[in-house]
Amino acid sequence: MKLSSMKRFWISFVLALPMLVQMLAMPFSWMMPFYVPIAFVTTTLIMAIAAWPYWVSAWAAFTHHQANMNTLVALGTIISYTYSLFAMLTNRPVYFESAAFVAIFVLLGDAMEERMHAHAADALGKLADLQVKDATVQRGGHWQQLPLDQVKVGDLVQVKPGAKIPVDGVVVKGQSTVNESMITGESMPVGKQVGDSVVGATINQTGALVVKTSKIGEDTMLSQIVAMVKKAQTSHAPIQKLTDQIAGIFVPAVLIVAILTFVVRYVLLGANVVSALLFAVAVVVIACPCALGLATPTALMVGTGRAAKMGVLIKDGTALEAVHKLTTVVFDKTGTITQGQPTVTKIIGEEKEVLQIAASLEAQSEHPLANAILQAAKQAHVTQLPVDDFQAVTAAGVRANANGHLIWVGNERMLSDKQLSTTDQDQLTALRQAGQTVVLVGQDDQVIGMIAMQDAPKANAKRAIQLLKARGLKTVMITGDNEKVAQAIAKQVGIDQVFAGVLPNEKADRVHDLRKDGLVAFVGDGINDAPALTMADVGIAMGNGTDIAVESGDMVLVQNDLMGVVRALEISRKTFNRIKLNLFWALIYNLIGIPIAAGLFAGMGLTLSPELAGLAMAFSSVSVVTSSLLLRRAKIVGTTAAV
Repeated sequence: MKLSSMKRFWISFVLALPMLVQMLAMPFSWMMPFYVPIAFVTTTLIMAIAAWPYWVSAWAAFTHHQANMNTLVALGTIISYTYSLFAMLTNRPVYFESAAFVAIFVLLGDAMEERMHAHAADALGKLADLQVKDATVQRGGHWQQLPLDQVKVGDLVQVKPGAKIPVDGVVVKGQSTVNESMITGESMPVGKQVGDSVVGATINQTGALVVKTSKIGEDTMLSQIVAMVKKAQTSHAPIQKLTDQIAGIFVPAVLIVAILTFVVRYVLLGANVVSALLFAVAVVVIACPCALGLATPTALMVGTGRAAKMGVLIKDGTALEAVHKLTTVVFDKTGTITQGQPTVTKIIGEEKEVLQIAASLEAQSEHPLANAILQAAKQAHVTQLPVDDFQAVTAAGVRANANGHLIWVGNERMLSDKQLSTTDQDQLTALRQAGQTVVLVGQDDQVIGMIAMQDAPKANAKRAIQLLKARGLKTVMITGDNEKVAQAIAKQVGIDQVFAGVLPNEKADRVHDLRKDGLVAFVGDGINDAPALTMADVGIAMGNGTDIAVESGDMVLVQNDLMGVVRALEISRKTFNRIKLNLFWALIYNLIGIPIAAGLFAGMGLTLSPELAGLAMAFSSVSVVTSSLLLRRAKIVGTTAAV
């Protein structure tokens, strides 16, 4: 059975108690005749329990002509133990306690790190445990209680008030409020009615719902959150490479200092071999760069976990590090800055005819504007025409044949070489200057009307963009919409720069150009945003976006709230400030500790025995872990308390 580091620490500590009593309570002279054999037996057991893993790691590194952090621990314990064994056989003073307590205190630092990893795993386990085990499913016209693994996509699931929603799906009957805080971090309940999406593990509060299952198993949002957080917490940020490089130079340098310490004290200062050896061992032990190794991964683990609890899913450490270095944030418009739910505000032309043609075409389309037109047609009780030869024209619109005519809906690109009349152009310009999105509706080669729609900015869009700009970032919007509408939306929310009329395949090109001036993040939600999300240094996908957009992004905003971008920036900055602080103190600790251990201040009575050097080294590791844990309570903009 493999023991945890904490269990090995406590077993080793108990074994070392006789030596601790002898060190701290010399009056117990009755122990003296038995001390050496007791110290030998207990230290040998401690070497097997506590020190052996460090010896194995150091040997593996040596066989590859490398030295790592465990090399110093292994050398310190082996030298102390081997010398004491020789001294015992030749009837000289032994120093078994040095080897024992060096191993014990180093193990204490590792146990603290292991406990932190276990705490993170427990948090993920609790998140996964939010999922319910069974569901009330309609089968054969009857409601049945079934295990969740028997629920299929398309099944109807009944959810009573106060119960957890078992699956991701869409409400097909009933209305209620749902507590989604465990998924999105948003404390306010969210109203749900027919057509709204719900997420598994959230809590239905006030009314009974019937939900049509859309995702099960590993495809559910909860499962994806757990997978993303797990991946992020085990990934390495680029700054970790710097830490490894420092350690690669630091370890050989410490070994040289330890050898010089022994030579100077034994040869030049005339100290006896035992005294010189103990000073050299103290140098090796106190310089073990365990704190240096903990500085980055512990902070990354806490930072990504904190972000997940606030609805910001970060896929890896590289993305988290890049965010705090961003110079520009680029936004898609529809569904990202705006709500993505436009409504018809004005119809120019014969209303029923215009709506009939538009609705007949948009019924075949998945464009965000299609739903607005279909809703307007439904309210006007307009029937649709049968169409054939339906065709989507990239960045222009859609067209088909109906009743012997070519009918179409789109923008000016649908007109080929034909120009709009002066009247049509004036009306189009006026609507766009008012921030309206306008589609032209035509039959054959004639424009028969226009439909104006408006997609309002999201509630927090303006505040989020203001906060990003206040932190020195440039904000850009890229949209396929026309210039006037794009500028109107940009003005409402405070965007710095606008690229309008951009074709889907051109978004990535614009992002590529912006990257020449610094690191760029792209925030989007649609299928046509996937190339830009991939091209950006950091792709940030809205949680309500398409699966391909979410897969393409480095981060996912579960709440579909642009304040998530600000939170990601804040968490990244605080995490990497903490990493830098950890690295600073880890290095300062060594710069101060090594000269003391080497005996440079021995004339002033300031020295360190190997066991005290081990305790000091363990304390430095514990202090780094504690420093990282403080990230849990760091204040993040947009939140009122630590999460």
